[in-house]
Amino acid sequence: MKRKIVSVIVAMSFMAGCLTGCGGNANSTSETATLNIAYQYGLAYAPAMIAQQQGLIEEAYKEATGKDVTVTWNQMSSGADINTGIAGGSIQIGFMGIAPAITGATSDVGYKIFTNVSGQEHGLMTNDSNIKTMEELVKSNAQIALVNIGSFQHIILARALDNAGLDPHALDSNIVAMKHPDGKASVESGSIPCHLTSSPYIYQERENEMLHEIPGVNEVSTLEDSFIVGVASETLYEQDKELYQAVCDAMEESIEYINGNKAEAAALTCEFNGNDVDTELKYMEQGHYSTETKGIYDLAVFMAGNGFIETTPKDFYDLAFENVKGN
Repeated sequence: MKRKIVSVIVAMSFMAGCLTGCGGNANSTSETATLNIAYQYGLAYAPAMIAQQQGLIEEAYKEATGKDVTVTWNQMSSGADINTGIAGGSIQIGFMGIAPAITGATSDVGYKIFTNVSGQEHGLMTNDSNIKTMEELVKSNAQIALVNIGSFQHIILARALDNAGLDPHALDSNIVAMKHPDGKASVESGSIPCHLTSSPYIYQERENEMLHEIPGVNEVSTLEDSFIVGVASETLYEQDKELYQAVCDAMEESIEYINGNKAEAAALTCEFNGNDVDTELKYMEQGHYSTETKGIYDLAVFMAGNGFIETTPKDFYDLAFENVKGN
């Protein structure tokens, strides 16, 4: 499916109609199927935002089957919330950080990865002038705001500690769960000493002269490594191949559009992220958008070896469906 995405001016009219809430299960046996999707905050989710605004899943499904699908989008605070929704059957598609996705795929949540979405730069910022290294951070007992225990940010913090020759769990008790915007506000106001975050918040914090970066995180998570992925319930994959494929096709189209039309894409997503178009474009150009995964299996091995998940997957396809390319 190759289709020209509608112009920015027309597309902007869709932005006010973003839906929230949970509905029924995906079902292609009736004239109108339904699909519930969950996603989170930030520019890393740009392909999902564009698929939402442009109705790409609906069009792909219509082209393939001649039938309609009603897609409901739910913005959630964490991958753990999405895992709960998929396990309970109220969500069929989720976009989340790779760490909670690995956790879900190796447990009884009932999904696998169906696509990569993006890689984004991460950083650990602090307002404490006495903390300049991971070792000093451990000794300081400073609190660290990040999305959640078990999130991607938690795991790369653990990998950075391990890379520095420290206990990967040395800062587990220092973590304070906060959404990215709240963590940014807290570290900038001084109410919390440290914040580990991603695009676009890391770029904004680096511009703040009151903050400085603690090295280590970027060394264990590069821009090309998978950060955000899409997961699909095994029920959807097994029982509605056409709808599953429509979601895959829509995400591929959205990512291709971003990579070929970043200025237009930034105009479509800037309002969601609270940026002007020029700022959004600057941040988007620093991201990596691809359907191909990178580094997932190695991350899963680290998580298993350090007690973040119970079992080591035997190979990449324990984590991902067969259509996914990567490692």
